[in-house]
Amino acid sequence: MAQKIKLSTIAETLGISTATVSLALRDSPLVAVNTREKIKDQARALGYIYNRRAASLRTSRSGIIGVVVHDIMNPFYGEILKAIESELDRSRHTFILSNHYDSVEKQRTFIETLLQLGGDGVIMSPAIGTPPEDFELAEQNGMPAILVARQIDALDLPTFRGDDSYGISLATNHLISLGHRTIAMIGGTDQTSTGRDRYQGYVNALRKAGIEVDANLRIPGARSKQGGFEAAVHFLSLPQKPTAAVCWNDLVAIGLMNGISRAGLVPGRDISVTGYDDLEEAAIATPALTTVWNGQAEVGRLAARALLDRLAGSHEPDGIHLIKPEMRIRQSTTPYKAR
Repeated sequence: MAQKIKLSTIAETLGISTATVSLALRDSPLVAVNTREKIKDQARALGYIYNRRAASLRTSRSGIIGVVVHDIMNPFYGEILKAIESELDRSRHTFILSNHYDSVEKQRTFIETLLQLGGDGVIMSPAIGTPPEDFELAEQNGMPAILVARQIDALDLPTFRGDDSYGISLATNHLISLGHRTIAMIGGTDQTSTGRDRYQGYVNALRKAGIEVDANLRIPGARSKQGGFEAAVHFLSLPQKPTAAVCWNDLVAIGLMNGISRAGLVPGRDISVTGYDDLEEAAIATPALTTVWNGQAEVGRLAARALLDRLAGSHEPDGIHLIKPEMRIRQSTTPYKAR
């Protein structure tokens, strides 16, 4: 077998100290950029592989971050994860990903596994029903936690998410400004902070406009395209005959528009529809979807930065850090026309 390449081997070939090689391979600012690149080139030429386990014994850090979300198939989480990965790459951290699908047990198993691997920290969109003790387990074992998208009221951990109540009020107010008065809300659940806040934003906007809140115009549950498509049957059969719908997210909105089209109506002409998140697909949907930008890339970037700062010794203030949503008006909403 070929002899294992050591740091001392790289140092000897370049005529520098082993300490300098070690610092360079960890991207330490104590080593000049040009020198760092020269050392890395030589390491690659010699076939050196960075030993993360050995480094973790020296530094008490593994360089591993856990990230756990509801469902990576949802592009909303994909955009958050892309931003997290980009930020972690800058500090040579890697992450291990888990989908909990709102299973507290699956999420707990992931945290325990991460602790066994010596994970440095965890970024989480917590599962419905997550007890505070699960986070306390991580924190007590020296693994700080940062929350994204959802919050847990009993905990004061740093939490990064969009201002969901304000964002949904933007969408509802947009429809009201177009003359719509019978506006349904499609999707979501009161079991999450996100669901409660978005519904409250819808209610607040209606009340501020002097529109009576009709509980029958709320169709909860859907959070996917399929869910939105299936909700179209219920939506179109409502006796109140809504002329517009505020949807839980873009996926629900696109599914709802497909269901409306299947029934022979034209979204954006016969019924106005708004989404939420401003996913890439929203702009190329038919019709192009009016939606709310929710800052998911910014959420991911800030969450990763907060965790890295904690690991470096500084402390991101606890509590909720809100990204202010923005309206994106496209073709799926038009002025009210009596049918």
